[in-house]
Amino acid sequence: MTALSVPISEELDALKYRQPGESFYEKCTRIANALKDGDVHFRAFREALVAQRFLPAGRVQAAMGAPRAVTPWNCFVMDTVPDSMEGIMRIATEAAMTMRMGGGVGYDFSTIRPRKDLIMTLDSESSGPVSFMSIYDAVCHTIASAGHRRGAQMGVLRIDHPDIEEFIKAKRNSDKLTGFNISIGVTDEFMAALATGSMFDLKFNGRIYKQVSAVSLWEDIMRSTWDWAEPGVLFIDTINNMNNLFYCETIASTNPCAEQPLPPNGACLLGSFNLAKYLTPDLAGYRFDWDMFRRDIPHAVRAMDNVIDRGITPLPAQALEATSKRRMGIGVTGMANCLEAIGLPYGSPGFLHAESEILSTLRDDAYRASVELAKEKGAFPLFTSEYLDSKFIQTLPVNIQDDISTYGIRNSHLLSIAPTGTISLTALNVSSGVEPVFSEGYDRTIQTMDGPRVERIADYGVTLGVKPRTTAQCTISDHLNVLATAYRYVDSA
Repeated sequence: MTALSVPISEELDALKYRQPGESFYEKCTRIANALKDGDVHFRAFREALVAQRFLPAGRVQAAMGAPRAVTPWNCFVMDTVPDSMEGIMRIATEAAMTMRMGGGVGYDFSTIRPRKDLIMTLDSESSGPVSFMSIYDAVCHTIASAGHRRGAQMGVLRIDHPDIEEFIKAKRNSDKLTGFNISIGVTDEFMAALATGSMFDLKFNGRIYKQVSAVSLWEDIMRSTWDWAEPGVLFIDTINNMNNLFYCETIASTNPCAEQPLPPNGACLLGSFNLAKYLTPDLAGYRFDWDMFRRDIPHAVRAMDNVIDRGITPLPAQALEATSKRRMGIGVTGMANCLEAIGLPYGSPGFLHAESEILSTLRDDAYRASVELAKEKGAFPLFTSEYLDSKFIQTLPVNIQDDISTYGIRNSHLLSIAPTGTISLTALNVSSGVEPVFSEGYDRTIQTMDGPRVERIADYGVTLGVKPRTTAQCTISDHLNVLATAYRYVDSA
């Protein structure tokens, strides 16, 4: 395959990821050439790109080998927001620089003092974190209006912050903080209070401002999420307890879509294996090509690792963070299309078993590939023996743990399952991530330089002759069981 065969896929790919006048094949050649380690790697990686078996995230596709000053990192979390006007505005400036180069950003606003708290040097009251979020929102919309790529932000507040009730209600509208997704950092302490129906302390800098009913607070969050789809929740203590780098960083926020919990100045590269392209026709219909999948994994890991040294970041602190830890987030897309084509309905026991096999293979082979890179190029600079104490690392096969102990590992994190909305659409509208098919066909609003346009798009699985279990047909348990299976095999989110 050297060209896209669905008009909207071709159009979006050309609009978002190619250089002026560049063909699909030329784009793949440009990316592979920019990320190659020799001719063998170039040919193998380009072949995976051309066949759309591996889909680097949009920023990687747009940036690598291109003359434009665009960052290949999709995901950033900004530096810790200081509790001062000067510090808040500095972070706003740095966020603008990051979004201007194509990166989405996350912030933790829990470091800003509560509303009406005394500012002693000014003898005045603080306006609180929610009010300052409006500044960042305006910055985001300004950046979006100045370029084709929309700005994207995640705002996080800890559940024990005194302004949490205001934060929960902040997006119960259609016109405020529209440049943000928002999430609550939920602590183990809160979950314990919720389980026992206890009162819960809201506090800042060690001072308790008030007590609230944990049950009532949780109810307020759930009602807001049901009615307005926000806020989301981040089990922030679990994120830190399971973090491979628990020994040298603390995570308080995520990227805008939350597949990457990241430390201050953290950055992550994304890419997804398109499982629908590993289908091979056989007498029973289709089978999954395991050999091809396993051959592609090391080539993708090697290429994504090279992005870290060959791509540009908006800020020096982000470059230092990226090169010190060498994070990446490789995942999958097209899971529903792939397994339903094999005859496994979404969420069924057979689907879950096959999902587990695919994701465990990706996990193990990606970690093996990173160990091999460590032998060749060295471990990531902040690697120590404490890495082996990570709770996620301890889920790896013992032989991989032994190899990490002996040789180190090139990348601190390797695995993430992203929403993959646009790259899945450019790959002939395969199902996104591990989600079910939304519908057999739907109208999509396409944002273009001339304004929005609506087009009818067919599901990729339908073109294979597969009748999917759509989102509306799946039960809550189907969704949760697929997510619970995936969680076991990713080191990010």
